[in-house]
Amino acid sequence: MTTSSVSSVDDDVFAEILAQTRRFVRTAVVPREQEILDTDQVPDDVRAAAKDLGLFGYAIPQEWGGLGLNLVQDVELAMELGYTCLAVRSMFGTNNGIAGQVLVGFGTDEQRERWLAPIASGAVVASFALTESGAGSNPAGLRTKAVREGDDWVLDGQKRFITNAPLADLFVVFARTRPADADGAGIAVFLVPADAAGVEVGAKDAKMGQEGAWTADVSFSQVRLPAAALVGGSEDIGYRAAMTSLARGRIHIAALAVGAAQRALDESVSYAATATQGGTVIGDFQLVQAMLADQQTGVLAGRALVRDAARQWVDNEDRRIAPSVAKLFCTEMAGNVADLAVQVHGGSGYIRGVPVERIYREVRLLRLYEGTSEIQRLIIGSNLVKRAKSQR
Repeated sequence: MTTSSVSSVDDDVFAEILAQTRRFVRTAVVPREQEILDTDQVPDDVRAAAKDLGLFGYAIPQEWGGLGLNLVQDVELAMELGYTCLAVRSMFGTNNGIAGQVLVGFGTDEQRERWLAPIASGAVVASFALTESGAGSNPAGLRTKAVREGDDWVLDGQKRFITNAPLADLFVVFARTRPADADGAGIAVFLVPADAAGVEVGAKDAKMGQEGAWTADVSFSQVRLPAAALVGGSEDIGYRAAMTSLARGRIHIAALAVGAAQRALDESVSYAATATQGGTVIGDFQLVQAMLADQQTGVLAGRALVRDAARQWVDNEDRRIAPSVAKLFCTEMAGNVADLAVQVHGGSGYIRGVPVERIYREVRLLRLYEGTSEIQRLIIGSNLVKRAKSQR
């Protein structure tokens, strides 16, 4: 497929990047899936191979040491990465996505110079610290506060479910600097080194799935930061940075869901073509074929939708409705496809060690993070009404 002209990576170069990523996933990661599940950790050699491929910075511009893929190319990569344990993508997902893109889009020149190259190389793991117990999909409810003291800022608050927190070198932290008013949401973003005094990372969470992808609470107690830690050098950048970064990330998550659904479909077709019931290959049963047909339809529809949403983002046609549509449809679709995959497998699909059992647990989270399905519906509906009002 032809990529947008705004991309800094030529189609032939990207084709090789995509091919290498596909080989990495299929030959280096898929055979290690059970090891990742059993140890709740991505092996060091797999992490090193991802670094060597440039995957920690594939969406970071080339001037800062990344591969420079645009979102049209990003989603093609994400569909390959979604084919295996989602923990592998999670290793470098925040570097390229919701954390890294805040710096790319809203950081000062000095902040980009300081952080983007080590983020792109994987020398620094960046973590996106937005979610709190009372503020998840909607950042407006943030309670973490940043108070100015002279030239410094003092940060206090607690974040929850922060991806890569136990491994992070840098936290991109969202904090309220004032109550929301006519001038804005009063939310700013700060760059907080993980070793700063007053930063404490809790024990890693025990989750339903996505073994190897570590999340944890992070508390900030009287963390003193210099003025240079304020992203963009402005208090009023934070909310817009959060919304923009999340919207872009939703298209990426949609693509990840398509990759996971494709894997569930492939496992289902392979099983249906070989397993027998009463001496008959189960794929010959029409009701099994109907389940496969529904899976295939969902995967193809999701792939087409996510590619279109990415194109609209890159071409700046729609950065509000399309990302939420893609995330809503594709993550719900992946859940349905995974459910059907377990059904096709019958009792064996419920047994640990069978890929579709892992996929079933892993994709459930995709409907929650970076905005729940309910939040996506609110975004889509409210923006449709707003658009109609503006055209009257």
